[in-house]
Amino acid sequence: MIKQLRRRFIAIAMCSIVLVLGIIIGAVNFISFQNIKDSADVRLEIITENDGIFPMFDDKKPLKHFNNKMSPEAPFDTRYFTVTVRPDGTVIEVNTGKIAAVSSEIATQYAVELFQKNNTVGFVDTYRYKAVSVGKNTLYAFVDCERELSTFFTFLLTSLGISIVGIFAVFVLVFFLSKIVTKTAVQSAQKQKMFITDASHEIKTPLTIIDANTEIIEMEHGESEWTRSTRNQIHRLAELTNKLVMLAKLDENENALLMSDFSLSQAVEETASEFEALSKANGKEFEMQIQDNLTLCGEEKSIRQLVSLLCENAVKYSNDGGQIQLTLAKTGKKNTLTVYNTVDEIQKGNLDILFERFYRTDASRSSQSGGHGIGLSVAKAIVSAHKGKITAKSTDGKSLVITVII
Repeated sequence: MIKQLRRRFIAIAMCSIVLVLGIIIGAVNFISFQNIKDSADVRLEIITENDGIFPMFDDKKPLKHFNNKMSPEAPFDTRYFTVTVRPDGTVIEVNTGKIAAVSSEIATQYAVELFQKNNTVGFVDTYRYKAVSVGKNTLYAFVDCERELSTFFTFLLTSLGISIVGIFAVFVLVFFLSKIVTKTAVQSAQKQKMFITDASHEIKTPLTIIDANTEIIEMEHGESEWTRSTRNQIHRLAELTNKLVMLAKLDENENALLMSDFSLSQAVEETASEFEALSKANGKEFEMQIQDNLTLCGEEKSIRQLVSLLCENAVKYSNDGGQIQLTLAKTGKKNTLTVYNTVDEIQKGNLDILFERFYRTDASRSSQSGGHGIGLSVAKAIVSAHKGKITAKSTDGKSLVITVII
C-alpha cells in the first residue's frame, strides 16, 4: 500500500509538472510563431497594396504600418519576390530583384502550384505568401521568413531539450523527496497495522473467556435466548477481528503470499459447493458454471477464502427466493470469476464503493444478516495481492455482479 501511495504521488507530481510546463512551452512557442506570421502578413499587405513593391519610408507621407508595427528599416531588410498570373494560369511577370536565393524559374513554379491549388495565404517552404486580385490577374507576393523560422525552431528545440532535462531533474528530486513526503503516511499506516494486530490479540482473550462463561451458564441453567444472542455476538466479533487482522497482513509487503500453481477449478468448485445447501435452506437458487482444468499461480488458501467471501455476500444480501450464479471461465490469458445475485433494489452503475471498508448499502439489513461491511474489502485485498482486478456493478438495479479477473 505504501509503495502504491508513493507511486501515485510521483505520478501525480510528474504529470502536473509536465502538463504545466507543456502549456507554458506550447504557449510561448505558439505566440512566437504567431508573431512571425503577423509580421510577415503586415509586410505582404504593404507589398500587395503597392502593386508588388515595398515602398521606402517617407516622412511626408508615412504609411499606417510604419507608424504602428513596422520599422523604417523594413524596406531594406525585407527579402521578397512577386509573381503575376493571368486567369488562365499563365505567368506574365516575375520580380525577384529583392531576393538572391530565388530564381525566376523557382518563383514561377511556386506561383503556378499555388494558383492550381487556389491557395491565397500560407507558407511555401520558408516563404510566407499572399494572393490578391489585380484587375483580372492575380498577384502573388512572397516574403522570406527563413531567419525568423530558423530562430523559432532553434528556440523550440532548445526549450524542449531544456524541458526534458528539467523534467528528468525534477523526477529525480521527487523520487527521493517522496520518501520524506510519505513518511508520515507510512508511520500512520504502520501504527494502524500494529493497533489492529495488538487489539485483535487483546480482544481474543476476553472473547474466549465470555464464550467459556456462556457455556458454563448453559450447563447450569440451560440454553436461553440470551445465551444464544451472546454466542452469536461472540462469533460475529471474532469473525470481524480475524478479517481485520487479515486485511492488515495483506497490506504488509513483508507478509507476501506464498504463490504456487494449483487447480483453480477444483478450489472454486469445492468452496462454492458448500453454499448450495445454505442457499436452498434460505429458499434461494444457487447455480455454478465452472470451466474444467483451469490453473492459477497464487495462494490457494486465500483464493478459497475469496470465493467463500463472494458466495457468502451473495447468499446474505440476495432477495428472498432470489438467484445466485457463480461462473468461472478462461478469458484470454486471465481467469474470470463472476458472482451474480438478484437483490430487491440497488443503485445502477458502477458499485466499486462496495469494496470500501465498513461500507453498507443498507446498514439495518447488514446488521440483521450479521454482516460487518468488511468482507468485500478483504476480497479486494486478496485480489490485489494476486495482481488481479475486481469490480462490482448493477445494470438493472435489481441484481449485483461482482467480477474478478485474476
